[in-house]
Amino acid sequence: MKFIFYSLLILLLYSNNFSQNLKGKVYELDDKGEKIPLIGTNVFWEGTQVGTITDEEGFFYLQKIDSDHLHLVVSYIGYEPVDMEIPTDLDTIEIILSINRELKEIVVTGASLSKFIDELDAKQTEVITSKELLKAACCNLSESFTTNASVDVQFQDAVTGAKQIQLLGLSGLYTQMLFENIPTLKGLGSTFGLGYIPGPWMTSISISKGAASVVNGYESITGQINLEYKKPDDLERFYFNAFQSSHFKTDLNANAATHLNENLSTMLLAHADFNQKSLDDNHDMFKDQPNVKQFSLINRWKYQSFKGYESQFGVQILNEERRGGQMPDTYSGSIGHDDHRYEMNIDTKRYDVFAKNGYVFDDDAYTSVGLILNAQWHNQKSLLGLRQYNGNQKTFYANLLFQTKAEDDIHNVTVGGSFAFDKYVESFDSINYNRNESRPGIFAEYTYSPSNVLTIVPGIRFDFHNLFGTFFTPRLHIKYNLDENTTIRASAGKGFRSVNLFAENLNYLASSREFVIVDKPTYEEAWNYGLNLTRYFSINDRDLRLTVEYYRTDFLKQTVVDVYSDVRKVSFYNLNGESFSNNYQIELTYQPIDRFDISTAFRFTDVKSNYGKQLLIKPLSSKYKGLLTLSYSTLESGWLFDSSFLLNGGGKIPSTEQNPIEYKEKKNFPAYLTINAQITKKIEMVDVYLGVENLTNYKQNNPVISADDPFSDYFDASMIWGPIDGTKFYIGIRLSVL
Repeated sequence: MKFIFYSLLILLLYSNNFSQNLKGKVYELDDKGEKIPLIGTNVFWEGTQVGTITDEEGFFYLQKIDSDHLHLVVSYIGYEPVDMEIPTDLDTIEIILSINRELKEIVVTGASLSKFIDELDAKQTEVITSKELLKAACCNLSESFTTNASVDVQFQDAVTGAKQIQLLGLSGLYTQMLFENIPTLKGLGSTFGLGYIPGPWMTSISISKGAASVVNGYESITGQINLEYKKPDDLERFYFNAFQSSHFKTDLNANAATHLNENLSTMLLAHADFNQKSLDDNHDMFKDQPNVKQFSLINRWKYQSFKGYESQFGVQILNEERRGGQMPDTYSGSIGHDDHRYEMNIDTKRYDVFAKNGYVFDDDAYTSVGLILNAQWHNQKSLLGLRQYNGNQKTFYANLLFQTKAEDDIHNVTVGGSFAFDKYVESFDSINYNRNESRPGIFAEYTYSPSNVLTIVPGIRFDFHNLFGTFFTPRLHIKYNLDENTTIRASAGKGFRSVNLFAENLNYLASSREFVIVDKPTYEEAWNYGLNLTRYFSINDRDLRLTVEYYRTDFLKQTVVDVYSDVRKVSFYNLNGESFSNNYQIELTYQPIDRFDISTAFRFTDVKSNYGKQLLIKPLSSKYKGLLTLSYSTLESGWLFDSSFLLNGGGKIPSTEQNPIEYKEKKNFPAYLTINAQITKKIEMVDVYLGVENLTNYKQNNPVISADDPFSDYFDASMIWGPIDGTKFYIGIRLSVL
């Protein structure tokens, strides 16, 4: 609570600067004399570079300059500009622009899409905007893909509450996570990292499938997910969000930004979530979800010289406590362990410092240099039953880039060098597993775009790993426009990643399985190939977008995590044979009438690997997925209605035939349907939203095997394939001040 108090106090201090700013709204008048907001209107102080544009509601927010005579200029293409003097004590204003009758141009405006394909990118990149994120509860990153057909999110076990994404049918460990092009959530941070990023902090999520750019490293195998956070110079000056669920989770977020002067601005983002009450809907004496208490804070800065140099830097602090296991009030003792219950205690502290610097050369506007610096410290202490795992990770990352472009935009070259260092200090059941990894590297990427029809982007990089030798990473992307409505993209490339055995398999600590390390884990290596077709059809003067794609991943070297061979063990050994993933997906998006969006998709995944001498299907993973999302907003977006219908296909469950009959599971799990829905009411700067998750109340039966005796040889909470929470209602309120 002290954290919340101090964070809100700081935010209030930030908000004191709001009185030194001008807030307003820009309109036009329609034929009936009604006010219509103008989106994207330029608003700036005359004779300065201090300015902004209006948002989707026509609002703007502009810091007052230090002058006794404030002259405001408001302009929009096709409208008469306005130049007016603003009294120094004026805080709010409304401005109406008139159409310039002398112009013969027609100005066409439209609503921005909540998610879209980046048509200019040679890679297949889908962008999820903040508008799309608001369609669901989205308390953190793990809940941000509810309406996305490409990314799956599922629980890793029924004790810790850890979630992990899947992309192209494979674990999120093969997807490189980036924070504004800085690698993040790797190593120790991969287990609970999806819960470290509050949804209200993000402005967009970019999902690049398949082989990604070599600029950010060699670690992406199935793709990259890049997260963009709110920035000090965004339109939003103050924000507050409060969320409460029927499962007793409380989520609070607040941020405030201020311009200290023409060049320097800063922003504070604060987050707190806590769940101190426990539920046991399935009456297995285990908490359905752990009690979590998390606090995090970011202070970020932006400096812009207006002479070519720009810098962004900041610091993030996170503290989290997780408490799970058997319910205290239902515990009656376990065989051989009557003196204590099964407990899960995980404490995490994380610190992150970053700096991004860029300079555009005055004598050549097409040439620039950039330097990215990042340092992370992550400490985790874990106790699951009688098992203990503690880890400490220190990371340093630097990336120097030089980019130049020809004036005709046909040739673009990016070259640079990077250095990454990770120090791991880990102990599992009192045995130390320590190592240092250093990876200097060099890279080059060339973009050839002779016309709007063709773009070719080859890239290579060499990294020199102190433990595993030289990694050579070639990648290629091709985009070809068959016509103005049809685009084909193809990609191919190699990726590598180091294996963090314990942090990446923490879910198996929530079981009695013995860890058997047959081969010492080193690194993994794989090729990825992809082909994508995007086609637009005009139906009733509206675009229907069809996307068809296929991606294949082939592993050359992999650490196999084998839970098939023995129900009492989880074995780790080097791949001997095949391991691959085939991913097929088709998606349609259309707006049949104004403000009513429909998106539907179907995906089939074939993931197999050699377990011992058998080529078997990846366990606990759905073979197919169907998704339908519906969104409707009333005129002027007073009411918003959003829903998603998700069909998850069946899959394989590792054999439990060696268990007693009461602890046996079926060999396969069935398909199931989940439904989410949300209603939002917009009232000026305030949004009130009410929603429900898992409306069908579908839950996996017996998610904890041998829950009545968690210290037995049969205990296993890692066999999770479906929801472990029932229907959850939630309510929330958002306040955004521009």
